[in-house]
Amino acid sequence: MPQPPLIGLTTYLAHAQWGEWDLPAAVLPAAYADCVRAAGGRAVLLPPDAPEAAADVVGRLDAILLAGGEDLDPALYGAVPHPRTGPPVRERDAWERAVLAAGLARDIPVLGVCRGMQLMNVHEGGTLIQHLPDRVGHDGHNPYRGHFCSHAVTTAPGTRVGALLPGTHQVATHHHQAVDRLGAGLVVAARAADGTVEAIESTRHRFAVGVQWHPEMGADAPVVRALVAAAGSAGGTAPARTAGRNARTVRSVPGRTFPAQVP
Repeated sequence: MPQPPLIGLTTYLAHAQWGEWDLPAAVLPAAYADCVRAAGGRAVLLPPDAPEAAADVVGRLDAILLAGGEDLDPALYGAVPHPRTGPPVRERDAWERAVLAAGLARDIPVLGVCRGMQLMNVHEGGTLIQHLPDRVGHDGHNPYRGHFCSHAVTTAPGTRVGALLPGTHQVATHHHQAVDRLGAGLVVAARAADGTVEAIESTRHRFAVGVQWHPEMGADAPVVRALVAAAGSAGGTAPARTAGRNARTVRSVPGRTFPAQVP
């Protein structure tokens, strides 16, 4: 019987309190792992580590989910910090950039959520709007601290995201930054009514998708199901696992496309 694909989920590195403890911890909202399990995958947490360890870690995975979180360091895209940009978390930035680079090099499926999408854009030479209300004139993408809200996005026909979510949909949102200049090899796959880029995808990889919203917070997560389906595809690039050991790596067929929609 095929084993469920292993999906690596990046995490925060922050102080946390539980019981009588108050310690540094690698943390991630449980909704991320829940939605991966619901889609048929096995969730593996990837706390920040030395960037040089990324290739070894990613070599054992079938797909990567870059989770949301803190603002990226503006130095990564050559910008001066905006007064509303959060303090940099350079350890996480460096680790996740290395994880993303290793995943793209292997061409395993990658899904970026919120911060994760922004990292994908910056990795390809793109830039960010550091405080979205300055650009769009409202705070509808992040009206309340610590709470997800809902707004509409419209997907682009002919894209993977457009096939998964055709038309206009309400999504869970909580962000004050967004894609500005698009990175090389990326296309816009969805926008909000105010023009904000809400999804991107790579034209150079078999599955490299970013969404500005939070699919893990929705009752239905077709984008996450598509990630897990691509990770478990027989044509994938991940090593086949037999009795817990890595077997021969199966390379993807050049030019092969994978289903955009998952039942």
